[in-house]
Amino acid sequence: MENRPLTRKVQLLELLVFLFLILPSLVLSFFIASRIAGVSFLFLSGSIILRDLALLFLVLYFVWRNNEHSAALGLTARDLGKEVSIGALLFIPLFLFTSAMVGYLHRAGLSAPPNPLPLKIEGTAQFGIAVLMVAVAAFAEEAIFRGYLMLRLGAVTSSPAAAVILSALIFTSGHGYEGLAQVLAVFVVGLVYALVYLWRKSLAATITMHFLQDFIGITLIHLMKHHA
Repeated sequence: MENRPLTRKVQLLELLVFLFLILPSLVLSFFIASRIAGVSFLFLSGSIILRDLALLFLVLYFVWRNNEHSAALGLTARDLGKEVSIGALLFIPLFLFTSAMVGYLHRAGLSAPPNPLPLKIEGTAQFGIAVLMVAVAAFAEEAIFRGYLMLRLGAVTSSPAAAVILSALIFTSGHGYEGLAQVLAVFVVGLVYALVYLWRKSLAATITMHFLQDFIGITLIHLMKHHA
C-alpha cells in the first residue's frame, strides 16, 4: 500500500474526519442528562466499552496507515513500573484538589448532574463488568485524547500549548451530563493529564491516573452507596 506523505495538510484532514466522527456524540452529552436515568447499567457499560474500543481501533488504523509506530501515541512499555508509580502518586493530589473544587463550585451554585448515571452495581459479575469498563475507558481514552489528538493537534498547530488546551476541551465536551461544576473539574483533569503526558512521553502514567479516577468515582463510590 502506497501512503501519501504525512504533511500538515494530510494530518489536518485526518484530524477533521476524526473530530467529525466523535464531536457530535460528545456535545450531545450536554443534552441527554434528563434521559439517561432509565438506561440499564449493562446497556450503558456495554455501550461505553464498544464505543471506546471502536475509536481506539480507528486511531490505531490511522497510525498503521501512516506507517507510524504505536510509540507515537505514547503506547510504550518503557519504564512501565516507574510510569505507573508516577501516575499513582500524581493521582492523589489531583483527586483531592478536584474533589474540593467540585464541592466548592456546588456550594457556589454551579449545577450538579440532574440525574445520576444508572450505576447500581449488583453482584460480582456486574462489578467485574464495571472494572472492565473503567480499564477499557482509561486505556482507550488516553490513547485517543492524549496520544492521538495531541499528536495531530501539535502537528497542525505547531504549538504544544494549543494541543494541551484543545485536547482538554475536546475531552471535557463528553462530560456535559455531569453538570457544570464537574465539567470544569474534568477540564482541569484533562489539562493535567495532557501536561503529564508531555512530561513523561508515555501514556502509562495518565492511564493509571485515569483508571484510578474512574474506579473510585464510578465503581467504588456507587458500590458503597448501594451497599451502605
